[in-house]
Amino acid sequence: MKIYRYISLILIIILSSSIIAHGENLGLSAESYILIDGNTGRVLYERDAHRKMPMASTTKIMTALVALEEGSIEDKVTIKKECVGVEGSSIYLRDEEIITLKDMLYGLMLRSGNDAAEAIALHIGGSIENFISLMNKKAQSIGALNTNFANPHGLHDDLHYSTAYDLALITKAAFSYDEFANIVKSKSYIADREENNYFYNKNKTLWQYEGGDGVKTGYTTRSGRCLVSSASKNGMRLIAVSLRAGDWFNDNYKLLDYGFNNYKQSFIYDKGQFVKKINVTKGNKEHVNLVAEESFFYPLKEGEREKIKISIDVPSDIEAPIEKGDKIGYINTYLDGQLINKGNLIAKASIKKTNAFERFFNKIRFK
Repeated sequence: MKIYRYISLILIIILSSSIIAHGENLGLSAESYILIDGNTGRVLYERDAHRKMPMASTTKIMTALVALEEGSIEDKVTIKKECVGVEGSSIYLRDEEIITLKDMLYGLMLRSGNDAAEAIALHIGGSIENFISLMNKKAQSIGALNTNFANPHGLHDDLHYSTAYDLALITKAAFSYDEFANIVKSKSYIADREENNYFYNKNKTLWQYEGGDGVKTGYTTRSGRCLVSSASKNGMRLIAVSLRAGDWFNDNYKLLDYGFNNYKQSFIYDKGQFVKKINVTKGNKEHVNLVAEESFFYPLKEGEREKIKISIDVPSDIEAPIEKGDKIGYINTYLDGQLINKGNLIAKASIKKTNAFERFFNKIRFK
């Protein structure tokens, strides 16, 4: 009997460790979930986040991303017959109706129109198949490696799946477009069409969670309730994803609360900040100052600041000519020994190449 008690104890420990991803049990209902920082992608909390699962209409985040990347929101789209009467949620497109891509994107993300998804796919890709190929290529390019799209709307297909982690990455990428952020934070929208022109956002996060600014609901009988939520506070946007969640909105609110309560956006270095001076050969100046190309902020919890270390990777000298803004090295940031950011170091000023006589003359002149 003793050995069985030990085995039971070990199983409890293993199960607990899979649930309490970051030292605190939030008591969530979802089978898979994740919370990331929307700027850096740092994973703040997760459980089984790389498990492949159906994701229903959260698919449409990628549909919108590809549309914004490949098209123009002012495009006029003539609706084809095959996009009329698509199963499920609809914005009730009509055959031969002319509607802007912008209006369809609002219908896609607020009303979850499956007909809008197909019409967007045909307009951008020329065919549904070509658009799906664009979706999958984009997923691969941003590191969503456990995702496969089989359609642009999320109706069930055995070959259509993603993970909580991948959906978070896709959402992070989509937020690089201001138009995406504007669409998903809108509680309602009036499209420029005669009928069925009022779109009301199904995502209750916008009303129920302070700072809530997106993103997308999803549901099929096979996928269960799926939800991607975002919220912004104190200069930090967090993205929460829950898949097959009985209490989907509350799950995401608990994740967001955990992130905002335990992490703070922390300044590491500033854009244009001086980092290092290196020697210049064959130039009209002997040194060039290297500065950070971009600012770097990172979400840290209490006690992590002292674990941040920075290393500089630059040549000992560089030969002229040098143009202002040339990339010359890297500033690497580590947290507890793990690389968290590789930033560029650039030349603060231009330096001309000189001949031997000019260099000799300059040496005498500045002695």
